[in-house]
Amino acid sequence: MPKENTEISASDYRVNRAIRAKEVRLIDAEGENRGVVPLDEALRIAEAAQLDLVEVSPGANPPVCRVIDYGKFTYERTKKEREARKAQKKIEIKEIRLRPKPTEHHRGFKVRDARRWLEEGKKVKVRIRFRGRERDYPEIAIEDLREIAEELQDISVIEQAPAFEGRTLLMVLAPQGG
Repeated sequence: MPKENTEISASDYRVNRAIRAKEVRLIDAEGENRGVVPLDEALRIAEAAQLDLVEVSPGANPPVCRVIDYGKFTYERTKKEREARKAQKKIEIKEIRLRPKPTEHHRGFKVRDARRWLEEGKKVKVRIRFRGRERDYPEIAIEDLREIAEELQDISVIEQAPAFEGRTLLMVLAPQGG
């Protein structure tokens, strides 16, 4: 899949004869601005330097073109994209599932798990699933969620308040400062 991504990003640029503008703002191989020149002259300059003419800013008027090695340019760009993806922080969401009236022991170890995950920097989704007529008494489950949020308030904040989603009541807790 990453290979497709690089092909898409590489095709964003027009190169040499694929450039359609009559005039371009040229930045030469040394990185100096040559000003607005006709496309033919820009192509001659790129050819003389044995490099490619790459349209780096097609939205500008006239479009901005650089005299660079296109292969090296696309390699550098994909390398930067890869680094940017690596730098992104992936937040994992863990989930604890409860019933509307859990026993103290059951809720205790579920909350302990949630505390551990929050300390690791993960978000925790607390889900209370209703069956049958339990749905008629949501205040019991909302009270349970409130108590869980209070137990974990020292290390978490409520990101999503308790809300119904079909037959379940959901609340999302996020680590404090994250």
